[in-house]
Amino acid sequence: MIKHKHITQPDAFGFQVRIVRRGKESSRYFSHKLWGNKAKSLTAAIAWRDQMLIVLKGSRTRFLKPPKNKTTTGLTGVSRTIKYDRRKDKSYLCYTVFWVCDTKSRNKTFQVGNIETITADDELHAFRTARLFRSCYEFAIDNDLPFDDGAFVGWKKKRIYEDLFAPTANEAIAA
Repeated sequence: MIKHKHITQPDAFGFQVRIVRRGKESSRYFSHKLWGNKAKSLTAAIAWRDQMLIVLKGSRTRFLKPPKNKTTTGLTGVSRTIKYDRRKDKSYLCYTVFWVCDTKSRNKTFQVGNIETITADDELHAFRTARLFRSCYEFAIDNDLPFDDGAFVGWKKKRIYEDLFAPTANEAIAA
């Protein structure tokens, strides 16, 4: 049953379909005897699972628990902070995006640079990149797609948000 996601065979008499969204379980048991044979019960289980995935589409939780004031920028999950490095005695401006991957809270930091030497353009670039990162994450969650943060590697040298040939943010990071 590895190839059929959300479908298990708890006993020799049928298939069980389980889908959990926002802490609520939708499940149904498909008996071989009731559906005629093993192949027909599996077909029915797959059809029901596919219907339920359409009904429940986009209902995955974005957070393990609601974030505490992670919106210093006005955007959920994106914050602007100044971090102090004691070893170098310097302060750095950062935009941090909070997100969830495999039920674990994660964050991605877009460090602008030393607050004494950064320009307004540097800060705007980091903010727009952080905003795009968060919107791509939300798009992936809402559409039950896997989210890959690897497209943002080397973000300081790329301006993903200015790509005129990609009509959507998700297609922009795929390029």
